Amino acid sequence: KHTVFAPEMGGCRVWGQAWSGWRRGLWIRATPTAPGFGTKARHQLQRRGASKPSDPPGDQPFPGLLRPETFSREELVDVLRAAVVDRKGPLVTLNKPQGLPVTGKPGELTLLSVLPELSRSLGLGEQELQVVRASGKEASGLVLLSSCPQTASRLHKFFTHSQRARRPTATYCAVTDGIPVTSEGKIQAALKLEHVDGVNLVVPVQSPTRKDIMEGVKRTLSHFRVVAMGSGCALVQLQPLTVFPSQLQAHMALQLCPVLGDHTYSARVGTVLGQRFLLPVESTKPQRQVLYEALLGRLCLTPSQAAQLPLHLHLHCLHLPGARPRDPPIELLAPLPSYFSRTLQCLGLHYQ
Repeated sequence: KHTVFAPEMGGCRVWGQAWSGWRRGLWIRATPTAPGFGTKARHQLQRRGASKPSDPPGDQPFPGLLRPETFSREELVDVLRAAVVDRKGPLVTLNKPQGLPVTGKPGELTLLSVLPELSRSLGLGEQELQVVRASGKEASGLVLLSSCPQTASRLHKFFTHSQRARRPTATYCAVTDGIPVTSEGKIQAALKLEHVDGVNLVVPVQSPTRKDIMEGVKRTLSHFRVVAMGSGCALVQLQPLTVFPSQLQAHMALQLCPVLGDHTYSARVGTVLGQRFLLPVESTKPQRQVLYEALLGRLCLTPSQAAQLPLHLHLHCLHLPGARPRDPPIELLAPLPSYFSRTLQCLGLHYQ
């Protein structure tokens, strides 16, 4: 283990570390290259000791899947404390379960609502944690917290500056129903939020005008790279270069390859004689994702189980600045959920 001490990080002392192995399920590596897609992360997607792809997937359809909506406050705090994968100075990193909202309405059970209890549970006293970066409700993966306001402010500025410079700071892993036409590329779309039947939905906008932009339409951009493909599905790395609700799900639906377990935007993709096409958004309501019988067989799922399929979208990697200006950036990597790994096994999505 090599340790570099930074006297200050936005006013708070912080340790920057480069590790030579796994630490409680999280790999942290200092890398001299700019953040982007690379092959070296492929073999770090799963925990050490995970089943080999040739092993039987097991009887449970969604192993390790939690249902945060059923938890009490005390149970959620216990789950989040167990999900902590790294602590370094004021920074706390955890691997958020799928389905847990970060924010919500007053009185709702969210990550933000239990941060005071989580802070005390981690022995931080009056230093209450605040969210620096997090995956959305339906996604699993990394959440970066800080008990130091100055450190949080510094990191917020880093993420904002990177977004303006179109430098990726987050990499998601997704399993898609369908294989993108090209193995790598970018997805650009103008999106807006529309309130439909009591639900906020992301809607694409063709050729937005200046008035549209003023009224909340946003031009969005994501990079994608296909890592593996098989059984009509793909393992895809996604890097959002803009921030918009459900951006990645909407983008993959526009590519006719909705994310597996997307029970909102997958309904916009229709199929006739084996050819996929986009259905009109105005006449398409969210519904449970429909999977072909052959795919259900590969996943060892019944139709009723497939209706409960969790979204296979995982915030796998975050790029942070080094503790000092000349230090190389740091990568935080979170292992995949067990149900995600099981799906890869069932579909034969192996790393090359």
